[in-house]
Amino acid sequence: MSFTPGTSTDSEITTSVLSDSLPSADTNGGVGLSDPATASQRRAMLDLTNRLRNTGVQRDIDLPMIAVIGNQSAGKSSLIESISGITLPHSQGTCTRCPTECKLTQADTPWTCVVKLHFITDERGSPIKATNITFGDAIFNKAHVEERIRRAQRAILNPNTDYKKLVEGHQVTSGANEASFSRNYVSLEISGRELADLSFVDLPGLIASVGCAGDANDIDLVKNLVTSYIEKPSCLILLTVACETDFENQGAHHLAKQHDPKGKRTVGVLTKPDRIPQGEEESWIRLIRNEVEPLDNNWYCVKQPSSHDISLGINWVDARNMEKQFFATKKPWSGLDSHLRRFLGTGRLTERLSAILAESIARRLPEIQDELQMIILQTRDDLGELPLAPSKNPVGEINRILKGFTRELSELLKGTPDEEGLVQTIRSHAEVFKREVYATAPNFMPWEQRDSLRHPKLSPAKFLSNEENVDTEDEDANDEPGPRPSVTLRGHTIYIDEVMRRAQNGRTRELPDYYPFVVQADYILTIVNKWQEPADELFEVVNSIIRERVWNMVEKHFAHVGKGGVKQAVLMIVYDYLDEAADRTKEKIDWLLQVERAPATLNTHYYTDYRDKFLAHYRGCREADNNTMSNFRNLATDWHKAETVNKALSSLKELGISVEVDDLARLLPSDPLEVALGIMASVRGYFQVAYKRFVDMVPLAIDYEMVRGMERGLDEALLEGLQLTGEDAHERCAAMLQEPTAISSKRQELSKKLERLCAARTELKRLSI
Repeated sequence: MSFTPGTSTDSEITTSVLSDSLPSADTNGGVGLSDPATASQRRAMLDLTNRLRNTGVQRDIDLPMIAVIGNQSAGKSSLIESISGITLPHSQGTCTRCPTECKLTQADTPWTCVVKLHFITDERGSPIKATNITFGDAIFNKAHVEERIRRAQRAILNPNTDYKKLVEGHQVTSGANEASFSRNYVSLEISGRELADLSFVDLPGLIASVGCAGDANDIDLVKNLVTSYIEKPSCLILLTVACETDFENQGAHHLAKQHDPKGKRTVGVLTKPDRIPQGEEESWIRLIRNEVEPLDNNWYCVKQPSSHDISLGINWVDARNMEKQFFATKKPWSGLDSHLRRFLGTGRLTERLSAILAESIARRLPEIQDELQMIILQTRDDLGELPLAPSKNPVGEINRILKGFTRELSELLKGTPDEEGLVQTIRSHAEVFKREVYATAPNFMPWEQRDSLRHPKLSPAKFLSNEENVDTEDEDANDEPGPRPSVTLRGHTIYIDEVMRRAQNGRTRELPDYYPFVVQADYILTIVNKWQEPADELFEVVNSIIRERVWNMVEKHFAHVGKGGVKQAVLMIVYDYLDEAADRTKEKIDWLLQVERAPATLNTHYYTDYRDKFLAHYRGCREADNNTMSNFRNLATDWHKAETVNKALSSLKELGISVEVDDLARLLPSDPLEVALGIMASVRGYFQVAYKRFVDMVPLAIDYEMVRGMERGLDEALLEGLQLTGEDAHERCAAMLQEPTAISSKRQELSKKLERLCAARTELKRLSI
């Protein structure tokens, strides 16, 4: 009998340990990890644990199990073989380099063995989706099992080799393998009438050192593999220690103590008691007495057949009889007290393991149910956080997403009752544009430049306060309530004598009392040219705002679609469409500027009204400076000259001219700069007409072409740009919806996990006590 490391699923170990019964002396079967007196309730729980393990939920929840560990050549495999009755490969190499899972099932059918390969990692050791491969046909002859297992183990260690070649016919050599050790494992599913339900895990033996041709990394690889099992709180550690090696030099004991320092879930097993050096028996007997390295479940000792016995073809029944005879006749074992003799022999060990495992299952079941519910909720939450899975109707899904995008974009462009809505944001910049344009108004002064120090500022035009929403330093609107931003006229101060000089210099063949319109036109052209900059600034800021809002909306609707390509494609199409709208808008703005460079208006009443008001305003300022009217009024109140004034008024009355004191100023000579006053009033009045027209038309053009214009025809542009029509539309839409590999893998992982958890919960519901 030679023994190989193997692995088993937790629930199968659980069920089999509690359900198997010790075979009779004439049965060539395994002892089994079960108690014949196990109650039906215990059996039901064991079966449940086995079913839970079949769902694969042990990857998510700590299920009670037994893991057999030990150093290489510690007799661990022999112990497993004595429990199961299965003959494993005898040769060294593969049999100790990959786990073997053994599932024994009692069934009223002929003896059958099915070998499977379980791959849970790739050749680099990275986790993969679990894959189960049936390795050959079912075996009905026990003599063929050993060779099949050897070939299966070879397939595990050589994952890049076609496993079919190794099933039958292909020679299995002892040459180098692709992997020295593997977490992937061989699974044996054995059923028969003489079997008891049983599962067990035999982990590879721990390595202390490697030879010249060995890989030092194998030491940690095996240690990590063993640790991954025994670190779980519900794992029962079956620790094998060979009596032929110094106890302190056996690393398996140190590893078990590291993860179970108080010895509450470790069962110690001494093997090869026949190889204890003479005189050293007492040190091992002290372990059986639990005097050193005490364990809650004590230390046991078993005796397996020697290599010579195996070579003679000893069967399982004879092996068990020889074990009994050894402990009954060989000192110091035969001299132990009766209460210590229950720790000797494979049968007694398996009975104890059965009881321990059953108790562990009974304690864990209520906790498992709570943990399952909690993990199911968490897994569903994790799935809910992932983007929606690709639709089975990709064309319909893409169109649905596009319609949602264009619908929300349309609402954005039309305007929403939101303080930070697009229209509201643009309006604030339009107000800035209006103030900037108004600031280009000509800064006329109705005084000559030589009087600039005496008249640094023009008095406010009160008639503007009731109709303008902008304030200036020279045309104050203090009469209008509410705070408003102050606007400074940007143009240099233009004095009346400069206007007069330009009017005189502009005359060609006109009559002496006529002056050319070119003077007004030049002033107006200079003003209009200043409107280019604020118009361009408004255009740029609106373009930037729309781009930002569009980007945010594309991000909202398409960021989680597919692998990101749809988002980029939509963004490029929308930006191209926006660029076209921006080009049209810029053309409209340039056109409006060109139109304004040629002064004209049919709004005659509006222009005339402002011209007359500004003319009166400028005249009033000059008259106030000359103090003419004040002088006449003073004459009327001065008693020294009042008689003279009255005589003048009486004389004019006799001539049929009825006048008042205030009318006497009209008898004075006319203002020599009256022509300049008229030009100033004409230009300033026309500015009011043109500026109001321009500050309306530019925002309207931007709104029509670049804001609302984005909505017109965008649906067609998206359909055409994304190529959502035609024979290949389905394939293209499916490709667009294909999610990133990381998300797809995560979704698959969580879905499989949820499936396992729900299956386990279903099994829990079937438990009837």
